[in-house]
Amino acid sequence: MNTVYLIIFFILGLFFGSFFTVVGIRLPKKESFLTNRSYCDQCHHTLSMLDMIPIFSYIFLKRRCRYCKAKIDDLSTYMEFFTGVLFALSFFAFGFSYQLLIALGIVAMLIIVSVSDMSYLIIPDELLFFFVGYFLIILSLKDGVMITLTHLLSGLILFTIMYGIMLIGNFIFKKETLGGGDIKMMFVFGLILHPLLGLFAIFFGSLLALPISLIMLWKKNQKIVPFGPFLLISFAFIYFTQIHFSMIIDFIRYCF
Repeated sequence: MNTVYLIIFFILGLFFGSFFTVVGIRLPKKESFLTNRSYCDQCHHTLSMLDMIPIFSYIFLKRRCRYCKAKIDDLSTYMEFFTGVLFALSFFAFGFSYQLLIALGIVAMLIIVSVSDMSYLIIPDELLFFFVGYFLIILSLKDGVMITLTHLLSGLILFTIMYGIMLIGNFIFKKETLGGGDIKMMFVFGLILHPLLGLFAIFFGSLLALPISLIMLWKKNQKIVPFGPFLLISFAFIYFTQIHFSMIIDFIRYCF
């Protein structure tokens, strides 16, 4: 039966991944992603349902628009597949539980922010406000109102720390070192993670971003690399593995 649920969650993830990609592309441009029909980015022809079946339409249409034959952007297909995998992984890790709802929220945030940040170097405030509300509702149902207040405090602590890191970085490098969206996102992290784990998420995300940044600088001379996706990958990794800070300390002691 679990296998059936994993397949169901994978398929759900494919369709939600398509929707999340649309949100990530349209929200920074202030376009409606709820009422406006999907369209080809090149010819702006309205797409039919057959044109939007996740992955399968991409394959059957041979990666080209049915109407103008322009090449379809690969981004949406990749995000559909990754969302499907992460939805299935969420159910595998947590089953039917409040933790599953949190995990699915993290996946949604990861995909939408990644699309937005990679496309426009923007993490929309509306998106962060939505996820703050979403996680607070789930946490209130899971832990009660009083404990949820401690989650709010954790979010505030992590936000303040990240803001301080930005000020120090700006002072040292004499330029903006972190985007406002990255800093605000730390508040969301703090709702779910202990502040110490939040700091580890920043450190681990930076490690993930470093080699990619060097490659982008070397190959494309691109000096600005979106940091949000790396932070969220780190965030998701910590939550899905349920790492405790004591485990990190023990690992460091073992290595050194």
